[in-house]
Amino acid sequence: MNEDEVWAAIDTQRLRTVDLLESLSAEEWAHASLCDGWTVRDVAAHLTLQQISLGDGLRMALRHPGSINHINRENARRRAGLPTERLIADIRGMVGSRRHNFGLTHLDTLIDIVIHGQDIAIPLSRELEADPQAAAAAATRVWSDHLTRRGRWKLRVFRSVPYEHYQLTATDTPWSVGEGLEIRGPILSILMVLTGRLVCLPQLTGEGAVALRERLDQPGSATVRAAE
Repeated sequence: MNEDEVWAAIDTQRLRTVDLLESLSAEEWAHASLCDGWTVRDVAAHLTLQQISLGDGLRMALRHPGSINHINRENARRRAGLPTERLIADIRGMVGSRRHNFGLTHLDTLIDIVIHGQDIAIPLSRELEADPQAAAAAATRVWSDHLTRRGRWKLRVFRSVPYEHYQLTATDTPWSVGEGLEIRGPILSILMVLTGRLVCLPQLTGEGAVALRERLDQPGSATVRAAE
């Protein structure tokens, strides 16, 4: 996807997420998301912070000093105190804008909206559509960051999954990376597992999926949970 196509996909996903949020009950807004310690409201509030300038970022860091995860979590919780209608309006208000957080790119913004939308939808047993081509672009970026270690300084809600030595192959769009035992499945499920959302692992098949599950079940293996 070129940059114009990525921004169009971001706009589409923001509108889909807004539609989902508008349909939620008060109880669903207070429900736990896939991110440990984050409610659905916290994640929605985080999504309103996709256009942070350098000055905004510095003020956030001064308000809640600590790791990037800590800064983002605490500022999301602070913003979660706003009325529901305001949070929804703020996400909708970004549609058509090409601003992104200081130091990040349009691809990082795509990753954020696609993944966090699922962090909201999955624990509520709600469906939130994501275009396979957009999910593939996001997965390619995540994989590239892993290989080059470019993403070491970025927000990590989950610890890394040990997916080296596997070949990841999408079944709903032309996309494949890596070498080794094959893990197959929908590209959105692959993206979620790549970013540590193991709730989606049962949707993946192949010898690699079996091996990865066995590896993660072994004592002393890297756990995947919310990072501090």
